[in-house]
Amino acid sequence: MSSTHPEVPGEPTKTGTAFLETATATIQSFAPINQIHQHLCAFHFYSYDMTRQVEAHHYCAHQNEEMRQCLIYDSPDADARLIGLEYVISEPLFLTLPDDEKRLWHSHEYEVKSGLLFMPGVPGPIERQDMEKLAKTYGKVFHFWQVDRKDNLPLGIPQVMMAFTRDGQIYEDLVKDVEDRYGISVAKERENRAYISGSTHGIHPLANGGGKGLKTELREVDCKAPDSVPRVFV
Repeated sequence: MSSTHPEVPGEPTKTGTAFLETATATIQSFAPINQIHQHLCAFHFYSYDMTRQVEAHHYCAHQNEEMRQCLIYDSPDADARLIGLEYVISEPLFLTLPDDEKRLWHSHEYEVKSGLLFMPGVPGPIERQDMEKLAKTYGKVFHFWQVDRKDNLPLGIPQVMMAFTRDGQIYEDLVKDVEDRYGISVAKERENRAYISGSTHGIHPLANGGGKGLKTELREVDCKAPDSVPRVFV
């Protein structure tokens, strides 16, 4: 059952461990994971450095009609590394967010209309039914594992990621590689999605980092215990 990515250090999974996994898999419930119903392939870049661009495979479940949550892997393979997560919300929910929060969210309109965001293996007419909804949403992404710099373990702190918002930003070889592997044409899909409309109120000016780079950093602060906590616990 277990699969080992060749770049991840550690001993191969032992037979006893694999047997235990098989046993627990038949007994336990994986209700949250079993709600995943959708695989989306997209591209992200580090909010503070657009030159660092990565392929991101989203495995998503709906919380309701206006919110979905996605686990992000570096590939669709069995040994894929879990590198981040994304929350996706509707435009009405996005507009309720505080202004400081809005900067952490990116729009999906360009991703959808450009053809860059797609569902591997799903026929176009079916795929576009959901793309019509996604074009009007916003996403908040953190990556924990910086695979683009060849980290063999998830090092450092989570980083805010963004999505592309106009032509000329993404590396063409990154797109070509995905097109070849999945037998798709981003340019053709752009034509097919020309009718799709974006956010009702237009892309919010504070979204996508407000047009500026964002970087998460650690900062040391004094940790003060509440007065009600007995000193023995401090």
